[in-house]
Amino acid sequence: MSAAAQVSPSLRASWQAGLHGARANVLPGLALQAGALALVLAYYWHPPTRDLLGHIEAWRIEVGFASSVLTTAIFGGLLPVILLWSQPATRDRYDARQAAALILFWGYKGIEVDVWYRLMAVIFGEGLDWQTITLKSLCDQFIYCPFFAIPVTVVAYETIESRFNLAAVAADLRAGSWYWRRGLGVLVSSTVIWTPAVFIIYALPTALQLPLQNLVLCFYTLLVAHLTARRH
Repeated sequence: MSAAAQVSPSLRASWQAGLHGARANVLPGLALQAGALALVLAYYWHPPTRDLLGHIEAWRIEVGFASSVLTTAIFGGLLPVILLWSQPATRDRYDARQAAALILFWGYKGIEVDVWYRLMAVIFGEGLDWQTITLKSLCDQFIYCPFFAIPVTVVAYETIESRFNLAAVAADLRAGSWYWRRGLGVLVSSTVIWTPAVFIIYALPTALQLPLQNLVLCFYTLLVAHLTARRH
């Protein structure tokens, strides 16, 4: 059988998994995006909300990367694990060691994403005009996500889902066409969920972008866990 013939079923399966995940979560995703948009509008039009977010912004600036680690570990790791443990169907999904690994991984991702947002501010400036927001969002969705964020996240979840069977994960990486087989489905679902969200996120000042991102993140990590679990 040719290599093309071998890749094609995996490509179709990965693509279909991503579309299935996106369709199954379109309503919760829209609800999250609507909530994020409402929060941004309230920041600009509702003084009490602006004051509250101003305190969060000041705290983020004062604490620095420690706040990035703490909040992203909670929203990306701890809360999704608690939600999975609270449901009988998914209670046995992760043991304590896997849960700890997820929390640590998302703590690291907090630094990574924070650095990315700061880098976007350095490159394109702190402006909140539509041109700046669009440039940052396009770089986020079509450079950072497909070429770095998605591969790193999928490898991390594959490692945790396999209960840290590094030999199996390494063998899978060497098997060829890994991105098509493992990453494409997550990329498709990620694009559907995050493309509207990042435009909303970049409409806030840089120090508030990560907190808003974390609100969407909790839902997204459950979707990634679902897509990677289908392969085990």
